[in-house]
Amino acid sequence: MRNVLLAVDGSNPSEQAAKFLARIPHFDPVKLTVVTVVQPRFVHSSYATNELIQKAYEQDRQNAEKMLAKIEPLFDGADVDIQCELLEGVVGESIVQKAKELNADLVVVGATGHSQISRMLLGSVSDFVATHAPCSVLVVRPELLPKPGSPLRVCLAYEGTGPCQAALEEFKECPWHGNTELHVVSIATCLNDLYSDTSFIQHYKDDLAKAQEQLEEVSDHVITHFLEDVHYGEGITRFTEANEMNLVVLGETPRSQFSRFLLGSTSQYVLRHVPCSVWITRNRMIKNLKQGTQEQSKVTANR
Repeated sequence: MRNVLLAVDGSNPSEQAAKFLARIPHFDPVKLTVVTVVQPRFVHSSYATNELIQKAYEQDRQNAEKMLAKIEPLFDGADVDIQCELLEGVVGESIVQKAKELNADLVVVGATGHSQISRMLLGSVSDFVATHAPCSVLVVRPELLPKPGSPLRVCLAYEGTGPCQAALEEFKECPWHGNTELHVVSIATCLNDLYSDTSFIQHYKDDLAKAQEQLEEVSDHVITHFLEDVHYGEGITRFTEANEMNLVVLGETPRSQFSRFLLGSTSQYVLRHVPCSVWITRNRMIKNLKQGTQEQSKVTANR
C-alpha cells in the first residue's frame, strides 16, 4: 500500500474512485501516481486527417490536464507524494503496463454500470484492468459508496487459506478505527452431512476467531459470520446485497498470465455480480510466510 496507481478519465465513476481512495487511511507515506490515457483518434483515410487528428489530440490532452488538476487537491493534507502523468495508447492496456513499470501495490479504477446486466458485460476498462493487472486492484462503484457521515460497511471474504490471509494482511495496512463496520464472512459450500461433524464446523469458526483477533488491531467494529451456500461467490454476493455492503475484500490465488484470461474464478464472479466496490488482493506474499522463508534462508546460510 505504499505505491498506488489511480486511473482517471474525467467520468463521475473515476472522480468518485479518487475521492474514495482519498478517504482510505494509511499508516505509511504513499506514493500516488495519477494517470489518464489519451487514445489516438482514427479517421477514414479519405479525409485530410493530419490537421484534424492533431486538433482532436490536442483537445484531448487539454481535457486530460484539466482533469488531473482537479484530482490533486483531493489529497491535500494527506501524507501522499502525488505525481500526475498523461499516457498515450489503448486505455486498459496502458494502465496495466504502467502498473507493471511502477511495480504498483494497488491499482484503483472506477466502474460504470450497476445493473445486474451491465455488471456482467465484458470488455470494460475496469474489467480488463481487474483481470490483467499484476497487483491488487480496487474497482470503485460510486452508486453504493457510503454517504457523508455514514459508516463504511466492508465485507471481507475469509476461509483461512493463503489468498484470504493475504487479503486480510493487506487490509490491515490501513487503520480503519472509527466509522467503519467490518464483517468477516466465511462461506461453507455443500456441507450437508458434514454438519454432523462438529470438528469440521469448529475449524471454520476457529479460523473466523483468528481473523477477528487480527483485524481488531485496526478496526473497532469487527463482526464474524459463518454461512452455508452452494457456491462461494454466490454466498458472498447474497450476503453483500442483503446487508448493503459498500466494499467487498477478497484474496485471489496467484495466476499466470495465461490463466488470467480464463473465466470462472471467485474474484471475477464477485466483481461481476456484487453491486458495490470490490478490492481484489493479488500476487501478494503472506507476511508470516515471507518471514518464515527469510528465517529459513538465514539458517541455511549459517550452516
